[in-house]
Amino acid sequence: MIELQRFTPLSEEAEMGAEEYLSISSDDSGDESDGPAPRCTIRCNECKSRNSFRVHAAFWLLGLCNNFGYVIMLSAAHDILKDEETNAESRNDTATTAAPGVTSAYPSTTGNYSASNRSCDQLECNAESTATVLLADILPTLLIKITAPYFMHRIPFNVRVALCVLSAIASYVLVAFAHVIALSYLGVVFASVGAGLGEITFLSLTAHYTATTVSYWSSGTGAAGAVGAWAYALLRLGLSSRNTLLVCNVIPVLMAVSYWGILPKVPSVVRYDVSDDALLDRNNDPNHTESDSNVPDDGGDPSAPQTSVLPRRTKKTKKKKPPGSSANMTLREKLSLLPPLLKYMVPLFFVYYAEYVINQGLYELMIWRGCIFLKPGGQYRWFQATYQIGVFISRSSVQILPFKRIWILSLLQVANVGLLFAETYWHIFPTIAISFVVIFYEGLLGGGCYVNAFSRIRKEVEPRYCEFSLGLASVADSFGITMAGATAIPLHNSLCKVLQAT
Repeated sequence: MIELQRFTPLSEEAEMGAEEYLSISSDDSGDESDGPAPRCTIRCNECKSRNSFRVHAAFWLLGLCNNFGYVIMLSAAHDILKDEETNAESRNDTATTAAPGVTSAYPSTTGNYSASNRSCDQLECNAESTATVLLADILPTLLIKITAPYFMHRIPFNVRVALCVLSAIASYVLVAFAHVIALSYLGVVFASVGAGLGEITFLSLTAHYTATTVSYWSSGTGAAGAVGAWAYALLRLGLSSRNTLLVCNVIPVLMAVSYWGILPKVPSVVRYDVSDDALLDRNNDPNHTESDSNVPDDGGDPSAPQTSVLPRRTKKTKKKKPPGSSANMTLREKLSLLPPLLKYMVPLFFVYYAEYVINQGLYELMIWRGCIFLKPGGQYRWFQATYQIGVFISRSSVQILPFKRIWILSLLQVANVGLLFAETYWHIFPTIAISFVVIFYEGLLGGGCYVNAFSRIRKEVEPRYCEFSLGLASVADSFGITMAGATAIPLHNSLCKVLQAT
């Protein structure tokens, strides 16, 4: 059994040195070397500050871009289903006109209320719950997260990022031009593949940089929810759902720019070396001493100059990896990491299970039936937007307000399910404003649990196990979302029958 012991983090200077691999020597011990070197020290500090900003900005943007498509598909779930129902009704009307007396495959009454025949006090239910979109949006992600930690280290990071970019573009185009529900779901699946691959890739990538990068990644993913949901809601005020999705193709382009243009590269990252036509595999421990490392054999003197920026690889040089690194850990070692991670994974599962039962099982039925300023479709979109604002704020708060007892957050989220179920069934809130407040609070709980769980893993797990542990722990939230989707579908359908009868 491998124990995950708390380790003392490296100093900020040592960590920054690991991520910048500058060829300028510096003495952190405070001893003065022979000869003046103030210019070198100043330049070194300026480079560290500049690279630190680039690292943080890049991870924030990568988090934003990675989760943007996932959020857009959930925000558009109501519109996707309504558009397909409208297309089906249109085809039905055409078939009925062309061949009177012939029964169409699309019945004229499906139990839904269209905009033309629905009064202000009638409940509008989609024939399919928005949870079906959720399942299409999360099942591929779950499959990737379950399997990827055991083989993903063999794929270079730049190849993974390219797949994320292409999957995101394919998702927007497919859903925008889809005329049948199956093609829309295929587009959602592509969004899920890109988001799942991106999350496990970029979370693992944070292990090669300073511990603070996890908080910037988490803040970016929270921003994706807020920016994505609000952008979709605002763009839909003037654009069709198709044009809105096509505009969103700027996000995959921004992801590519963030990774290849903004993020400083480090020698510990697995990448493809075109000049050598080989995969350069380097472990994520900044203190390692491999034969192909760029640190010379100087007896361990940290102030010794580094004469090359990248390590040189020759035919005689053989790659070595330290025991326990994610690149050469055995399956038994990897499985032994699971029990110590359960204290993070169990709360993640329950907090995401509860909030997505709410989001995809209850939001659509929490619609206020009176003739208020928001139509039913608009209410659903603004519920999603309000939830994502809460997620963004809490995911950005770990540096200011860290929270260790994350199991409390999961219990509070489960209590939210009961509260909002009561609102859906008995309408206990006197005004829609209270619904928005509770939904905002729901987002705070979910985002807070996510960022605090992964921040603690990044800080407390031994460096050689950190990359794998971050990827493995990310399975918990996806599994919770999947179970929530399976629960939300029968819940939605049962409530629809009861509420439409009242």
